Amino acid sequence: MLYHSTNNQSEKVNFKEATIRGQAPDKGLYFPDSIPALSKEFLSSFKQKSKAQIAFEVIRPYVGDTITEDDLFQICEHTVGFDFPLIKVTDSISSLELFHGPTLAFKDVGARFMSRCLGYFSKSNSRKITVLVATSGDTGSAVANGFLGVEGVDVIILYPSGKVSKIQELQLTTLGQNITALEVQGTFDDCQQMVKQAFADTELNEKLFLTSANSINVARWLPQQFYYFYALQQWQHDEPPIICVPSGNFGNICAGLLAAVSGLPVKHFVAACNSNDVFTKYLLSGKLHSQQSVATISNAMDVGNPSNLVRLLELFSNDFSRIKNFLSSYSINDEETSETISHVYKNYNYTLDPHGAVAFASLEKYLSENSSSKGLFLETAHPVKFSDVVEKSTGEQIEFPDLMKHLLHLKKKSVMMEAKYDALKSFLSN
Repeated sequence: MLYHSTNNQSEKVNFKEATIRGQAPDKGLYFPDSIPALSKEFLSSFKQKSKAQIAFEVIRPYVGDTITEDDLFQICEHTVGFDFPLIKVTDSISSLELFHGPTLAFKDVGARFMSRCLGYFSKSNSRKITVLVATSGDTGSAVANGFLGVEGVDVIILYPSGKVSKIQELQLTTLGQNITALEVQGTFDDCQQMVKQAFADTELNEKLFLTSANSINVARWLPQQFYYFYALQQWQHDEPPIICVPSGNFGNICAGLLAAVSGLPVKHFVAACNSNDVFTKYLLSGKLHSQQSVATISNAMDVGNPSNLVRLLELFSNDFSRIKNFLSSYSINDEETSETISHVYKNYNYTLDPHGAVAFASLEKYLSENSSSKGLFLETAHPVKFSDVVEKSTGEQIEFPDLMKHLLHLKKKSVMMEAKYDALKSFLSN
């Protein structure tokens, strides 16, 4: 499998090179040259396979011969070594819980897979790899946990000061070792722009071997396909589901769409957006315009210029009619989000996090217009990570998971930084 840049100005590379580089030299994102088709045999038998076996068979065509099959299977076992339960919430809506990993967020899958791949590749690399990543919350904590102690790899995480939850901040600022947190006085978009400038800086890249752990990296993006297969493993209805995905940088839903184009039976996708509604507006107008991000209570989705939209367009050959056929989108504001958390808790005894609430509300709207369908949404983070919002909406205190209790006794360690690229370059250079 080779990967081309979405800007089509860089040479094609294999999975190893795409993973190590992160972003193509022409500033495009790497995209597979061809989309593997799932075999009839796999589609008829995957519900009986183990999670690791599914992950291995799904990702193997994308990895090619850059990792041995035995090592790749071990990486897959490590990546999906926890539960992905599909929980019935209403008669027509189920929740795929993706928060049972070590940092209680869906990004554990991509971060664990990528960290093991980079660790594997670094053994044959004479230079230390520096992973540079911007986060709006859960990416940073998942990457920090996934890469902690991985030899030959340093991790530097940029996050917007005051715009991540307390637990998210503790998860990415208390680990130490090979993990450094930069607290940026700006928005997530500022952090992401600083990272992109670093990758485009020829002088800096001569000094450091930089790569990204955001979903722009194929090793972070592609394994997100796995849990769509786990959802279908547990789906009990004859008709394929409507799948609703809380969408910020659009890596997650783009991975689901990739699985569907490969042959996974999904009836329709819904991109659930908060007030950062670039894509919702695109489906209405056919014109894509970035905008300044706005802060919401579903902060991990506060992205005004989603990086992975270029992959979504590439997947459908920029055919707007095909995109509209596969996808719908709704924008849910903070008031609706809070009301949804309250409503679902009181009426169905299920606790949503704010991102899951955006997805539930969006799916509910879609199903009200398509009443014969049934669907599922992705619950991407444990509600405790947003306890202030959730407890205010439900009126109930959330029990703190044992897995997270140790964080309360740890001291935050971060480097405060202006939202200017020169500040980042100076830090990295020194």
